Amino acid sequence: MQTRHRAPPFTAPRSLLALALSFAACFGISALGGAITAEPVKTWYPLLAKPALTPPDLAFPIVWTALYALMAIAAWRVWRQASRTGAGLNQARAALLLFALQLVLNLGWSWLFFGQQMIGWALAEIGLLWLAIVACIVTFARHDRIAALLLTPYLLWVSFAAYLTFAIWQLN
Repeated sequence: MQTRHRAPPFTAPRSLLALALSFAACFGISALGGAITAEPVKTWYPLLAKPALTPPDLAFPIVWTALYALMAIAAWRVWRQASRTGAGLNQARAALLLFALQLVLNLGWSWLFFGQQMIGWALAEIGLLWLAIVACIVTFARHDRIAALLLTPYLLWVSFAAYLTFAIWQLN
């Protein structure tokens, strides 16, 4: 008979450490992306023709901050649910590796679009990012439905970002 353990309480040191690491990973990627985009956002991006649905510049950091926070909480919830059993941690490892992959792809888009100013390649890469997010949502749902739902706004925003990337590629 397999013994089921309760998920660690939210305030347990191990749980808080996992939450802190999740936030560090997400906002670390955010910081790297910000470093890549800082100069081109001021110099190159304003010169591009953009579609009418392009949000104001102020919207991007606000939306991304909220999305990275939701992503961090989602990853933490998967870890927390999986920590109930040793077998759960093995299954969660694949989900969290997939999560790490989509974080790298997220950074890759910033590097291609802003860092390298390769809009067509960024468009192709955002397709891979979108697929990785969908796979992450499906995988997270096996562990924690709320974690999967927390990634839904991210998928919607990346879908919109894909539209913007395509439109900017077409217009320029």
